[in-house]
Amino acid sequence: MSEDRVARDHKPHYEVTAGLIRKDGKLLIAKRPKGVHLEGFWEFPGGKQEKGEGLKECLEREISEELGIEARVVEPLMTVNHEYADKRISLHVFNCIWVRGEPLALQCQEVRWVDDDELSNLTFPRPDIKVIETFVKNKR
Repeated sequence: MSEDRVARDHKPHYEVTAGLIRKDGKLLIAKRPKGVHLEGFWEFPGGKQEKGEGLKECLEREISEELGIEARVVEPLMTVNHEYADKRISLHVFNCIWVRGEPLALQCQEVRWVDDDELSNLTFPRPDIKVIETFVKNKR
């Protein structure tokens, strides 16, 4: 087995969720908080799955905790597997519907409702860029 393979196998792996939440034709994004991996990057709301939790429950919980809103998970869209220097993730992306509440930056630096064409002017992590290329740019 190669050294690269051994190193990759020893990296922690996380199941992570993200939601494409739309309201009035705009998409909700959040800026990652200070002091965390990829600080200041924009992302789709979501987070790490907890032990014993389903992906849908994880996403709805994370959206509530991070933004103080209620959103309903509608359907799975895609999974993006990505490897960082220190970890691996499987990003499970879902289409969501905003239900109620005004988003607040509870566990992030900033939240923003944006038009699809604004996304290319903002900095996103690589997994989120794959989501944008697959589900946002193709909808135009």
